[in-house]
Amino acid sequence: MVDISPRLTGDGTLLHSDKSVWFQGRFSWLLSTLFIEADAKDEYLDAAKLGIDFLEKHCFDNDGRMFFSVTHDGRPLRKRRYLFSETFAIIAFAAYARAAKKPEYAQKALDLFKMVLKYYKTPGLCEPKTDPDVRPLKGLAMPMILTVTAQELRKAVDDKICTEIINESINEIKTDFYKPEFKCLLESVGPNGEFYDNFDGRMINPGHSIEAGWFILAESAIRNNDPELTKLGCQIINWSFQRGWDPEHGGIFYFRDAKNLPATEYWHDMKFWWPHNEAIIASLYAYKLTKEYKYLQWHELINSWTYRHFPDPVYGEWYGYLHRDGSISTPIKGNMWKGPFHIPRMQLTAWKLLEQINQHS
Repeated sequence: MVDISPRLTGDGTLLHSDKSVWFQGRFSWLLSTLFIEADAKDEYLDAAKLGIDFLEKHCFDNDGRMFFSVTHDGRPLRKRRYLFSETFAIIAFAAYARAAKKPEYAQKALDLFKMVLKYYKTPGLCEPKTDPDVRPLKGLAMPMILTVTAQELRKAVDDKICTEIINESINEIKTDFYKPEFKCLLESVGPNGEFYDNFDGRMINPGHSIEAGWFILAESAIRNNDPELTKLGCQIINWSFQRGWDPEHGGIFYFRDAKNLPATEYWHDMKFWWPHNEAIIASLYAYKLTKEYKYLQWHELINSWTYRHFPDPVYGEWYGYLHRDGSISTPIKGNMWKGPFHIPRMQLTAWKLLEQINQHS
């Protein structure tokens, strides 16, 4: 596999050789997608195959679930209760199936998707975050990630389950996490959307909310600008931008509180790379579907701040973590969370959206 290990900026000193299973899937998806949508270079497909092989050989446990991290040579280190390693493997298999014209990988993606749904929908199969008898919780992350996973899978398989899950997930976001009374999308709610007046219950992650918003707008675009989906996605993006934008220093806060109370996480006012990537995409999608000029203004604001602060002008690539004022918190450019995904996905998606916008301007 292409080595996706965290490295120090500049001289490339190896900091940590363990491998994130997330990025074996994410990078394989990216390479396959670049082959399909940007440039059909053999080197993209060859590298994607290395990632697919590594996933299959090293990243699955005996129960069909996947690990979160493995050693450099693929020995398992950690397995989490979350299903995100699996969703990233699904999109990798689906994209590789299309790029390499190998339908057996589309079937593998579909089978894994059905396993994820089984674990997600069967009480007790996944360890809960809190005792469900005391305080049952569910998170925004799963309906959000299921939406985009099903969208990517649908490109490779003709199965009604993809659109069914997209509809279910968007409806769950709208019914349970979308809170007009607070003008936000909450990160955690009760099983029927109940609001908990505590740190977890009041938490807003503007980046996650913006990401969910553009996934909904992407579905609206597929459905010829569905008015209800466009309205929902834009409202989520509007609230999230208003909540998340730092009026003093610029950039997007990492956490906010639904009641404007102090957030508990000590990194709440830091500026991470990925929410800005998602906001660049979201503003373009919102403009494409509504033609409202404010979204172009937002895009210019976010894009300018992002490219002014995150890229390293000396050694290339991007810093991932900034202080509130935009200064560098750490020079690290790769870890178990930051790798080749959010930045190139943003650049590829923004490029395609701008082409579409220009064609209809």
